[in-house]
Amino acid sequence: MAPIFLSGILRRRRDEEEQLPSVDGSLEGDSSGLASLKHFEKMHRLDPNLPLDELEEVDIAIILNQQNAEKGAEIEQVLNEDNSPYPEVRATVRNFDVEMPANTVRAWVIGMLLCTIGSAVNMLLSLRNPSIMLTTFVIQLIAYPLGLCWDYVFPDRVWNVWGLKFNLRPGPFNFKEHVIIVVMSNAAYGGGALYATDVIIAQRMWYGQNFGWLWQMLFGITTLCTGYGLAGLARRFLVWPAAMIWPTDLVNCALFYTLHDHSPSDPTVTNGWSISRYKWFMIVFGGSFLWYWFPGYLFQGLSWFCWITWIWPENVVVNQLFGGYSGYGLFPITLDWSIISGYLMSPLIPPFHAIANVIGGVTVFFVFVSIGIHYSGMWYSEFLPVQNAHAYDNTGNIYNVSKILGADLQFDEAKYMAYSPLYLPTQFALAYGLSFAAVAAVITHVALYHGREIMSQWRLARQQEDDIHMRLMKKYKDAPDWWYVVLFVIMLGMSFAVVEAWDTNFPWWAYIICMLIPLVWTIPIGIVQAITNIQLGLNVLTEFIIGYMLPGRPLAMMMFKNYGYLCMSQALYFVQDMKLGHYMKVPPRTMFWSQLIASIWSAIVQIAVMNWALDTIPDICSEDQIHHWNCPSARVFYTASIVWGAIGPARMFSGTALYSSLQWFWLVGAIAPIITWFFARRYPRSLWRYVNMPLIFGGSGWLPPATVYIYYCWGIVGTAFNYLIRRKKTGWWLQYNYVTSSALDCGLIVSTLVIFFALYLSETDAPKWFGNTAVLATLDMTAKSIQKVVPKGETFGPSVWP
Repeated sequence: MAPIFLSGILRRRRDEEEQLPSVDGSLEGDSSGLASLKHFEKMHRLDPNLPLDELEEVDIAIILNQQNAEKGAEIEQVLNEDNSPYPEVRATVRNFDVEMPANTVRAWVIGMLLCTIGSAVNMLLSLRNPSIMLTTFVIQLIAYPLGLCWDYVFPDRVWNVWGLKFNLRPGPFNFKEHVIIVVMSNAAYGGGALYATDVIIAQRMWYGQNFGWLWQMLFGITTLCTGYGLAGLARRFLVWPAAMIWPTDLVNCALFYTLHDHSPSDPTVTNGWSISRYKWFMIVFGGSFLWYWFPGYLFQGLSWFCWITWIWPENVVVNQLFGGYSGYGLFPITLDWSIISGYLMSPLIPPFHAIANVIGGVTVFFVFVSIGIHYSGMWYSEFLPVQNAHAYDNTGNIYNVSKILGADLQFDEAKYMAYSPLYLPTQFALAYGLSFAAVAAVITHVALYHGREIMSQWRLARQQEDDIHMRLMKKYKDAPDWWYVVLFVIMLGMSFAVVEAWDTNFPWWAYIICMLIPLVWTIPIGIVQAITNIQLGLNVLTEFIIGYMLPGRPLAMMMFKNYGYLCMSQALYFVQDMKLGHYMKVPPRTMFWSQLIASIWSAIVQIAVMNWALDTIPDICSEDQIHHWNCPSARVFYTASIVWGAIGPARMFSGTALYSSLQWFWLVGAIAPIITWFFARRYPRSLWRYVNMPLIFGGSGWLPPATVYIYYCWGIVGTAFNYLIRRKKTGWWLQYNYVTSSALDCGLIVSTLVIFFALYLSETDAPKWFGNTAVLATLDMTAKSIQKVVPKGETFGPSVWP
């Protein structure tokens, strides 16, 4: 049976033409059409997002093309021109363009206003555990009524100011202006708070160093904007091809159309539902807002619903196995959307094959392998927690980095030998090994699975076969490549000033090496993210390189990591926005300037808010801060600076070092994709086509500070929606899934902000009862579920260490 998108269009053509040409058995066909179909089949043979029935339809089209040119060309045209071959894209993105203004005063004013507010809120919330991110879906929700209100306030009149003509209300508020507003926010803080603030917080709170506001501003702007140049040069590989889906953009697209189109749904295609997507969004949003008052304030035990540990709060093994906060979380139940989506984003967005790969990797390595290591006593794990973001010394206390640094904040070997080697919780150590494997695996995987496509895009550049969306975009002037090159060069110059004009211990030649990393990795990791919605980080790779190049320099390590990793990461957020503009048919030049200006302004705002928070919130960044403002991301960053910057990877992972066995993960990661690719080529229609080794190794990259419990809760919800509901209620899923996701996120964030500003800032304590006290005092929640406690005055581990 032909897929819906093929059979429907073929039916319309039959109605128009009354009948199709008969098959005469001729072997003469359109050779170019046949070649195009075969090229399409080769490009998508192992594409996990292309449904198998549609891939089979391509095979049929190849046969028909060989038998009858007209009928084969008809199906080929449907595949390549009429719509996307991906059902989620067809269901979400319109395959036509409507002329409407995008670059308006209305869009810029509202966009910059929300960019400012969102940057401030996101920076503030990043200091909380669990960390909650203000997503662009909330900005979409807020921008819509603001746009409508603007139309009531301002007149439809052309103004002339010093020869510059503009209209404050050039027609009704439209979705292209809405896209510009959202793109400003996504470019500014789509990945959460400014990554550079982790360095600054670690400097101020743990290293006692402060370079002042000017350095902080320049550092923030350059780390945020350097990747924009790379994004522009990579768009031919990551934006223009139809196979680069970018699932998060589909959620944005669904919400745009939902807010601007209130028409009811057709129950014949939505499993009987006729409610409009806008009304459904408002219902779910309201429910999400009201419900979060329970886990967020009234009954906080609903978040970490580890009820088994409530029965045995002092039992070490029970808390290690079933505790969700610092244990294995083997009974994952939560009624808190912030736990499910706080670190990993909404589980309703990634395709099920991506969720399955991530959860499979977590289960194998962070449950089975981790349990084997932890309870065997390997790495002296009986003296340490199962999981958290701290490093420990040989007394079982948190590692005091000041004891191994000299007055210049550089490593002092004599002090180190007199103090202690560094020990990591079991899962933290495993996370480093898996990061090694993921870095190696992504290159091998992309070369094998997407090498042909990359070479084709490189050769053809703007002349490659275009899908309907690419053809529609060609009527707009593209932002030329030299714009992106100039921006990249300017940011490089400013970055040299940042590393050289202050005493950072970061030599200029190391910065050059740092910039080579994103140049190599942006496209491979971007392909994985565009297909799976999961970004693999380069943070460990950058730490590894700088740790060997410049051992004993923690600040230089943190800066190297920031530039090397964030340049790539931010480039991919810019690319993701470019794809959103591509889907919504927004002029590329307007996209360029809106992204750039918003990014620079956002960096300034976030630096200001960060300094305010550090100076205002009592006990901020301390582990026992009463409202959990303990800087979880910056704390992980600080721990990494000890491991990689102060002590260095050579003392941790080389020779006779305790964690040297983790170096084997480099080899495992490089070889594993070859094995899966072989089986996928041998059995292209089997489960092997969905196995993605970079995701298996690297999908758990948020662990720590995320936990196995969080991953399992995320995976359960994702499986329910993107496997069970999608298979059983496909029509409902296509119409309402992404709207549901955005509504849940919006309700959570708005509720969190109300609770924070109305209650926490006014020092109104949550109700004191079992659900807010005893459930948070277990060994798991206090991170004290340790098998052996070191007696006072004694140590564990070797007496001599590297």
